[in-house]
Amino acid sequence: MTTSHLSDGAAGGTAAGRIWLITGASSGFGLALTEAALAAGDTVVAAVRRPEVLKDLAAAHPGRVVPVALDVTDSARITAVVDEVLLSHGRIDVLVNNAGRGLVGAVEETTDAELRDLMDLHFFGPAALTRAVLPQMRGRGSGAVVQMSSMGGRFSFAGVSAYSATKFALEGLSEALAVEVAPFGVKVLIVEPGSFRTGFAGGGALQQSAAIDAYAATVGPVREILPSSDGKQPGDPAKAAAAILAALDDERTPLRLALGTDAVEAILGNLDAARAEALAWESVGRGTDFQDGQQD
Repeated sequence: MTTSHLSDGAAGGTAAGRIWLITGASSGFGLALTEAALAAGDTVVAAVRRPEVLKDLAAAHPGRVVPVALDVTDSARITAVVDEVLLSHGRIDVLVNNAGRGLVGAVEETTDAELRDLMDLHFFGPAALTRAVLPQMRGRGSGAVVQMSSMGGRFSFAGVSAYSATKFALEGLSEALAVEVAPFGVKVLIVEPGSFRTGFAGGGALQQSAAIDAYAATVGPVREILPSSDGKQPGDPAKAAAAILAALDDERTPLRLALGTDAVEAILGNLDAARAEALAWESVGRGTDFQDGQQD
């Protein structure tokens, strides 16, 4: 593994380091990535809803932590922020679409408003930010887009249908994006964490749809287990941030990076099950083609 591909300027960085734009930078993975980027000698434009929460960190790193107000569901503000960063720093080397929250509820329990709000936050906002930064990355022939997904972006289970739907959508967009921008020297990295101590499961970060009694057996345990796991998850956000930087710096950055033993094991198990199912039904699928010489 090499550690020079991005850090030596291949992603637009200079001796002064890279310029990162990180959403949701005040906590969780966003804060961990901010701290890792600072340790690497880089500069972080930290996009948060309330910039004042980062005043101490900004004071400790003058000029290298730049808090900006951004709600990623505000498309006009997205354009303005990207323009401001390009005007003040000249470039964006790494975009990290990290802002997000959880939602627990069965499909029948989840309202249109809840689903649309989450899709705005996890899909339409990141898509808009990605579109906004790509022209300057293409023009420079370098850059990286980091999409913070989840192991729930690879498979789903009862109670997290809306959350997984948004992450599935983001991963589908990003998989195509990676092929489209590779000729321009732009990388795309989809990060799929498992359970990490990020505050995701506690406080206001985890919302719940109104419960329907019929789903108590399937969704009820998720409603209880997720909040009770807060602060006890096995994953270390600092180690996750280090792994993300290492993946970006590698000459062969992966498209997807599963983080945490739980995520690695669950994703591998899901892939094995999906392959087994596809093979079991292979003959049925192949049997739907026209046969040679058959008239339609």
